[in-house]
Amino acid sequence: MARILIIDDEAAIRNLLIKILEREGYKTISASDGKEGIRLYRENPADLIITDLIMPQKEGIETIMELRRDFRDIKIIAMSGGGRIDSDTYLQIAKTAGAIGTLAKPFDRKDVLKTVQDLLE
Repeated sequence: MARILIIDDEAAIRNLLIKILEREGYKTISASDGKEGIRLYRENPADLIITDLIMPQKEGIETIMELRRDFRDIKIIAMSGGGRIDSDTYLQIAKTAGAIGTLAKPFDRKDVLKTVQDLLE
């Protein structure tokens, strides 16, 4: 089964995604910011990354751009609940930066699984 790296500064979101994905048989690892996520990916690449966009240390757009630059075939899902601008705008920027899929917060289990399955098929 596929291995998924979850990057989000909110422990509750990380834990929710881990629970959703592991119930479906996926293996997960997680990081609390982009800097840690990139380090984990470089040490042991995952099949898919799900990353938040607004985080301390290294935010999501910068994380996506660095990963995309160094790993051309990487599969990334960007997620956002918005911030200073609405989540749709952030997610469009993330797609431009190299994300393949997007999830708007709040999301439900079906949205997560469909987006993940679409990218891993």
